[in-house]
Amino acid sequence: MIKSINELVETAIQIKTKTLVVACAADEHVLEAVEMARANNIIHGILIGSRIEITEILNTLQIDEKHYEIIDEPDKQTACLEAVKLVSANQDYFLMKGLVDTSIILKAALNKEFGLRTNNRISHVSVMEVATHDKLIFMSDGAMNISPTLDEKRQIIENSVTIAHALGLSSPNVGIIAAVEKENTQMEATVDAVKLVDMNRNGVIKGCKVGGPFALDNAINKEAAIHKGISDPIAGDIDILIMPRIEAGNVFYKTMMFLAGAKSASVIAGAKKPIVLTSRADSTESKYYSIALGALVVNL
Repeated sequence: MIKSINELVETAIQIKTKTLVVACAADEHVLEAVEMARANNIIHGILIGSRIEITEILNTLQIDEKHYEIIDEPDKQTACLEAVKLVSANQDYFLMKGLVDTSIILKAALNKEFGLRTNNRISHVSVMEVATHDKLIFMSDGAMNISPTLDEKRQIIENSVTIAHALGLSSPNVGIIAAVEKENTQMEATVDAVKLVDMNRNGVIKGCKVGGPFALDNAINKEAAIHKGISDPIAGDIDILIMPRIEAGNVFYKTMMFLAGAKSASVIAGAKKPIVLTSRADSTESKYYSIALGALVVNL
């Protein structure tokens, strides 16, 4: 079982080198992260976008462009489509968003003819390491699904569990997060939590243990769970936090990153291949860690 972000990276270094296709690659921080991954033999890189802009950035960063295959396509929509076609057609290839609106790359990724669409809803999965916690924390969804329905939450759980399995957690503990740890008919998150727990018990949601509703404290802190008299055996020992809405996930992620000094890796899951889709505010290191995570889960 992978217990730290550094261990995640080391594992990605040791396995077979994958191929990363970057759509609209003319972004300095993205190319810095891609070069870190290439230099450590995690990936081979294919860069799609304006050749002039890409080579200018590579030269500024003192990176030899001969290390990369560069496909000249200045139009962002076409660049995304070409990137998706490559990823869809080739084993061991996965996709990364460069300097392009998320809506454009996702439209290409979900193209019905050649895209990466599956029956599952796509969702954003973050893996975080924080010094005050003794294991990795998985969290979803803080970037894709605004107000997920009950069935969409089921799919978000399944996507997150797939990523957790890839990192060695054979039966991760999944906590459905709400403001309180008791069902309240006026709080939809708690009502959904009870139903999701039932789905898990009835074998609809597999490969994990689901508990909740949990407030954040009693999801990740055993003492808080005991103090509040919560009898669920996985309380205080949650691996995967399932957030009620995008606001909760987004605030949690950014609090962890900017106030708690967390290390994180994130991918879009639920498609045929992982998609590395990071925020422009994410550090080069976070982008690098996300590439490593994508390389680990590329063939799930």
